[in-house]
Amino acid sequence: MSAAAKQGTYVEPGREFTRDTTYIEDRITADGADGWPLEAGRYRLVAARACPWANRTVIARRLLGLEGAISLSLPGPTHDERSWTFDLDPGGVDPVLGIERLQQAFFARFPDYPRGITVPAIVDVASGKVVTNNYPQITLDFATEWTALHRDGAPDLYPEALRAEIDEVNDLVFRDVNNGVYRAGFAGSQEAYERAYDRLFSRLDWLEKRLTTQRFLVGDTITEADIRLFTTLARFDPVYHGHFRCNRNKLSEMPVLWAYARDLFQTPGFGDTIDFVQIKQHYYLVHTDINPTGIVPKGPDLAGWLTPHGREALGGRPFGDGTPPGPPPVGERVPAAHGA
Repeated sequence: MSAAAKQGTYVEPGREFTRDTTYIEDRITADGADGWPLEAGRYRLVAARACPWANRTVIARRLLGLEGAISLSLPGPTHDERSWTFDLDPGGVDPVLGIERLQQAFFARFPDYPRGITVPAIVDVASGKVVTNNYPQITLDFATEWTALHRDGAPDLYPEALRAEIDEVNDLVFRDVNNGVYRAGFAGSQEAYERAYDRLFSRLDWLEKRLTTQRFLVGDTITEADIRLFTTLARFDPVYHGHFRCNRNKLSEMPVLWAYARDLFQTPGFGDTIDFVQIKQHYYLVHTDINPTGIVPKGPDLAGWLTPHGREALGGRPFGDGTPPGPPPVGERVPAAHGA
């Protein structure tokens, strides 16, 4: 079984790709109801830059100023059949958790853990045990349960008055776009691929129309919905267009979505989390079912991400009544050659 298969992403001939969405549902909350109380410095976020689901948590952590409250571990861009590894750290060992593989934190809590060892994951530092890998809930909890540890000027990423609409948009975007690219890329039949392809581009057309007259997906500020869409858009041209055969057109050929993506990319907390080199290495090296040669493409040209987007004309206040985050901590900065 390939490494990707162990992580739940692989081509199964004749079948439609179905993502395993069963995660460890424990939550870190202000009241500690699940036994994991909010406490600065207690937990470590393990989030590979290559992974779009993990990228969400890194963005939310940056925007909310949680760098001092929860430390960040960055595995390398690839994993094997066992799990993500800390090959970017000296000696291949996470300097805080003291482990070589994320799998060790899962097994420390569940010795017979039967599912994929996924990122993002939050680990309790003292015990070395995984707390949760429930990525949709992690960012919502960062926004709503970690408020006592937010920076001054942190934006409200999940405004109570807009939650129903945010949830509705998130559901559509997940099914057809976030997961839709995987349903196309890991389709096991022509029919399954074409269904996923059609749904993906139908939804992208819907988003193009929605964002023509409004700067952000829901309301006039950045919310959880924008974070979830952005991490897929950032990977579209470098990976999904070719590697996953999502090739009706490139993101850069959809004027509104391309401008929207550039607007977010140029906003502190978004583009400064994107490592295009690691993104390409992950998909093209790990997905041997799709790319057996392991060749990583040189392109595309990334200079366009820094060109003017003109979205300010639509109004909106990216951070609402808050302020932009400061620069990333020195040890968390994307290498200059890896960004746009």
